[in-house]
Amino acid sequence: MKKELRDQIKQDDFASGLDHVLAWTTAHHDEVRIGAGVVVVLLAAAGALGYFQSQRARETDRAFRDALTTFEAPVTGELAPDQDRPGGQVFATSEDRYKTAAAAFEGVERRSGSSIVGVRAKYYAALARMELKQHAEAEKALKEIQTRGGLEAELARTALADLYRRSGQVDKAVEAYRGLATNPAANLPRDFALMSAARTLDDAKRWSEARAVYRELLDEFPASAYASDARARAEYLETAPRG
Repeated sequence: MKKELRDQIKQDDFASGLDHVLAWTTAHHDEVRIGAGVVVVLLAAAGALGYFQSQRARETDRAFRDALTTFEAPVTGELAPDQDRPGGQVFATSEDRYKTAAAAFEGVERRSGSSIVGVRAKYYAALARMELKQHAEAEKALKEIQTRGGLEAELARTALADLYRRSGQVDKAVEAYRGLATNPAANLPRDFALMSAARTLDDAKRWSEARAVYRELLDEFPASAYASDARARAEYLETAPRG
């Protein structure tokens, strides 16, 4: 079939189709008018939903920032004698500060669910619970965050290792720090994780194990910012009397 004939057939088909559409539209004027009204309503609803979601996101961000301000707010007893009282929130005790912060972060989490802001709020709430020595609640939240992946999960692993150290669960703490130290994809500096493991063992008076980890740090990261401290502590533990 010649190209000109094919083109003419396509044009005739298009014109015929257009005639059918115009004829149907004329015959079904009311339906078309109602359908157009529905489209307008749907577009208006979509616009309202978009505005609502945007407004809600701004309110959530503001609530998170307010909670973070509370988390970092000064405590009266921590102020220097000659220091002027700062503006904004000042708490009588650190316990008051962390209780208020935990409640505020958990409120943000409830409002924003599994969004990034919600997960970040959950993380800070867990840190506040750690400061309050509510270790079971903090551990549960941090383990839940770890299942998500990403930066928040990495921060949760680090915080969980610190929780184990603070609560005297030495073996769990060392295992957690070693997991971070041997993970090349970890965001936490691996030499810091090793130093934390060594210090945890040192504080637990497990000195031979601590010395071995200090030495491991020196072997793997000789240029580390922690190398000097690790070397000094390892040498001391080799010669220090036990009693």
